Amino acid sequence: MDVLANLGDGFAVAFTLQNLGLALLGCFLGTIMGALPGLGPSNGVAILIPLAFTLGLGPTPSLILLTSVYYGAMYGGRISSILLGIPGDEPAMMTVLDGHPMAKKGMAGEALSLSGIASFVGAFIATWGLILLAPQLVKIALLFGPAEYFALFALAFATLGGVSSTNQAKSAFAAMLGLGLAMIGVDTQTGVPRFTFGEVHLYDGLDFLVAIVGLFALSEVFIFLEHRHGDADASASELKVGRLTPPMSMIKQCTPTMLRTSILGFIAGVLPGAGASLGSFISYSMEKRLVDKEGTFGKGDPRGVAAPEAGNNAAAGGALVPMLALGVPGSGTTAVLLAVLLSLNITPGPLLFANNPDVVWGLIAALFIANFMLLALNIPMVGIFTRVLMVPPRILMPVVAMVSFVGIYGISGSSFDLLVMIGFGVMGWLLRKFDVPLVPIILGTLLGNTMENNLRRAITIDNGNWFTLFDSPLSLTLWAIAIIGFIMPLIVGRLVRAKMHERGDEEGSIAD
Repeated sequence: MDVLANLGDGFAVAFTLQNLGLALLGCFLGTIMGALPGLGPSNGVAILIPLAFTLGLGPTPSLILLTSVYYGAMYGGRISSILLGIPGDEPAMMTVLDGHPMAKKGMAGEALSLSGIASFVGAFIATWGLILLAPQLVKIALLFGPAEYFALFALAFATLGGVSSTNQAKSAFAAMLGLGLAMIGVDTQTGVPRFTFGEVHLYDGLDFLVAIVGLFALSEVFIFLEHRHGDADASASELKVGRLTPPMSMIKQCTPTMLRTSILGFIAGVLPGAGASLGSFISYSMEKRLVDKEGTFGKGDPRGVAAPEAGNNAAAGGALVPMLALGVPGSGTTAVLLAVLLSLNITPGPLLFANNPDVVWGLIAALFIANFMLLALNIPMVGIFTRVLMVPPRILMPVVAMVSFVGIYGISGSSFDLLVMIGFGVMGWLLRKFDVPLVPIILGTLLGNTMENNLRRAITIDNGNWFTLFDSPLSLTLWAIAIIGFIMPLIVGRLVRAKMHERGDEEGSIAD
């Protein structure tokens, strides 16, 4: 009953005119951001962080806006996947397999609406999972000492490479780079400046938000400047939506699929670092083995759209569980949301539910509201959102750059931060050219100092004994999961890429 009482308090926080307006704005902007190929949820949230801070929003309204953007972008990425066959982000790769063939059959509107319904089911079940699981995880988290926290952070780094990352060595390099960036500033234990090169602005370390906006938003602009083209112009003439609502028979056929994959996706999302990519892949693969008796998956089967959509949206909700309860992001986008919380002087973790119940339960209530808003927005407005794909990148990218610069300067008032942001933008552009994932860099910058402090504390308590990191059964379990999590994407990623190649070969043979 405590849970229901807390949820009631959360709805009292969320049901203000300002918060409802922010949830609606976030859903709308998120869907548009997600619809544009290449942006995705992480970039969408990163681009709009400056807006939240420029408007002077408090912790709860900021989180409501940005999580609504997160949920909106998760759905929006399916628009380009289904209509153009271009995944808007990693989790959308599996939606392309059946969504794009449905569009080619003239069922684009039905596929988009079905993905909206599946997204709603997945996110709705995941939000209830968050309500029930996060407070229980908090109780377990209170058993954690410095050694266990260090192992937990190591687990997050080991598993955040992503299933589509071509090389775990690149993920490890990115994590090391992030940890190196976290070392910049005055050492909290000795008071000695590190890697500041005499620059006073660096004594406080690097600002998370400057790093995130530079790496995600500006690097996207630099990539556009390099190529000077975009699929939006070329594909505009091909967009035919057709019927907007799926028939009841299709929804009935897909309902068991949605329920099964929502639970599976939520479990995948709760694992630190697995996120929506793994949720999407596992949901599609398991459902194909379970129900694809006639070999229709990959040829426009509606269940092949419902499965990854419910799975990845459930995983998106599941990823919030370790972020709120343990302070460890479950995905790239929750790493960005963690940076927002830290910038607002709110520390996620076991004490968050006790110290800031209004923020936690207000956010959870807002997730329910945003979910219903997305369902109400997406089905009637599918036709409008598809027009977003016609916006030429030459117009869109300068707007992204302008929002980034104005927003960051509005937060800090420092021209030095703008130079740092440009530096991160160039670094993000170079790293993306070499297929180095950016999320571990953000995670390293965010968690590096906390990880270092826990390491020092654990070893100091045990008089310099390094084996204290492996002493308890809990830390040994975390280390074991970290090792498995580092190796798993090598296998899963290979399977994902094999599926995508098979699909490309099939399309090529059909075209011939």
